Amino acid sequence: MIGDIVFPEPHHTAAAEVVFGLLETRVGQKRRAITIAGESGAGKSEIALELARLFAGVGKRSIILQQDDYFFLPPRTNEENRRKSIKSVGLAEVNLVLMNEHIRRFKFSPNEKIEKPLVIFEENRITRETLSPADIDLFIAEGTYTTLLNHADYHVFIDRTYEDTRAHRTGRGRDPLDEISERFLEIEHSIISKHRSLAEIIVNKDYSVTWVEK
Repeated sequence: MIGDIVFPEPHHTAAAEVVFGLLETRVGQKRRAITIAGESGAGKSEIALELARLFAGVGKRSIILQQDDYFFLPPRTNEENRRKSIKSVGLAEVNLVLMNEHIRRFKFSPNEKIEKPLVIFEENRITRETLSPADIDLFIAEGTYTTLLNHADYHVFIDRTYEDTRAHRTGRGRDPLDEISERFLEIEHSIISKHRSLAEIIVNKDYSVTWVEK
């Protein structure tokens, strides 16, 4: 998404380094996709950025897919839609089918171009961009519900709730913080809390990291 400003902090870097250590040999030379999920403000974008940097250090070219680009509506319009009907909050807002398909094509049809949506935040619109999977070794998909992307090889789940991340969300200042927006976050929490058990890697509340055998 154009317009999203991401500044990794030391705890994001530390967590990413552990995740990288767990995944480097598992990824090997194959085309792989990794998801990073968590609630609003949990540090998804920051850890994804640091993980991409660490893989670049060992010669792995990666691209970060942001779930924010796959919302059916542009950001301010989506926010207005939520406020008109709180029932719209949830999985139906996001085109996870398309995101999953793009991961599948990256892994199995790398010579085919991918036309993906791209949000321009300040202009509140969605345009398109073209990816060349053949030039990419690693897809890193980050977003609230990305643990559900079953074409990914490894899933990272950041186990921090919207209550834990309030200060971080205030600092980014991207979304309104009022009573109704907190209600949106409660709904997202009720959905995503069920996804923790699907992940192989858990980033705990203190940003320590746990590998879960499947």
